[in-house]
Amino acid sequence: MGWNTLDDMDLNGKVVLTRVDINVPIEDGKVTDATRIERIKPTITDILAKGGKPVMLAHFGRPKGEVVPELSLRITVPTLEAVLGRPVTFIERPDRAAIDAAPADAVILVENTRFTSMETDNDPKMAQFLSSLGDVYCNDAFSAAHRAHASTEGVAKLLPNCAGRLMAEELGALEKALGAPERPVVAVVGGAKVSTKLDLLGNLISKTDAIVIGGGMANTFLAAQGIDVGKSLCEHDLADTARDIMKKAESAGCTLVLPVDVVVSAEFKAGAENETVAADACPADKMILDAGPKSVAQISALFETAKTVIWNGPLGAFEIEPFHKATFAAAKAAADLTKSGSLITVAGGGDTVAALNQANAADDFTYISTAGGAFLEWMEGKTLPGVAALGG
Repeated sequence: MGWNTLDDMDLNGKVVLTRVDINVPIEDGKVTDATRIERIKPTITDILAKGGKPVMLAHFGRPKGEVVPELSLRITVPTLEAVLGRPVTFIERPDRAAIDAAPADAVILVENTRFTSMETDNDPKMAQFLSSLGDVYCNDAFSAAHRAHASTEGVAKLLPNCAGRLMAEELGALEKALGAPERPVVAVVGGAKVSTKLDLLGNLISKTDAIVIGGGMANTFLAAQGIDVGKSLCEHDLADTARDIMKKAESAGCTLVLPVDVVVSAEFKAGAENETVAADACPADKMILDAGPKSVAQISALFETAKTVIWNGPLGAFEIEPFHKATFAAAKAAADLTKSGSLITVAGGGDTVAALNQANAADDFTYISTAGGAFLEWMEGKTLPGVAALGG
């Protein structure tokens, strides 16, 4: 794998700079979802158990290089203390003397790394400063690994480094899904626009056996085959691109799976009147908002022949009923096969995680990545600077 984990490092008596993602949602001065904080607990606990002193580095929101009081990480301290079950020392302006003076088993949180533009500029001076604060660098923030920032990439090159538990788990799961997967591999790619998923499709064609295309993207592919999609969301200007992707898939031996039936409606709103028609029979005054039951049956049958499924994007407008049905039914089919041990399922991306949670399927998936942009860039086959810097 090419990187160290916490097990490879001697941390006794060392200050461990630990890059974490605690960019949690806040309402009325309170953390409303502590998932990201809960996910860093194993790393912090293990560093302490090995005699290390964790000093957490993290960003919060987008202060754009300015000090923005309402984006201070101080607000996360009560939740961090509750999750970790111990006091957390907050340091606004870190210096090595203060860190060394803290008790050996202290947990320290440093103020928002993005309060200076030197962070996002990956300024060598900031990397140098950060490295002066610790003895070992541990990156546990896969979700920020696609950014070459001072706290994710710059400092990693200046200290002995390793991946934290969450980062190692994420990289292991992804390696299993795309690096050296059990075949056949099926990808589910959904979402509104083909334009945002071109790199993704390009990479997946060469690495998977079949790609299920859903959501608004599917309309663009249907239209590229000369099918009238009525008033559906569709990128008509990308017809040539879609045809090109189909050709590439064919020559690579990758099957593209498009809906065979669709759910159409005259309006995009909850409880709207709708009907299911063949994919090539969308009325001119209606729009496609979901895949139909025959499409779901086809996808479920495909899952049954697969060994690995990678999922990014919904099959329809799942946010409003009744256009959630295809996404939920396909997710349930994948979850059941995973539960029975015949399928490895890895999913990621904001909409995807939301849809799988709403479908009550998330818990049975092998791995759910909450890393958003980093997950997508990894699926696109891009090198992630924060990963590349580890063990580098």
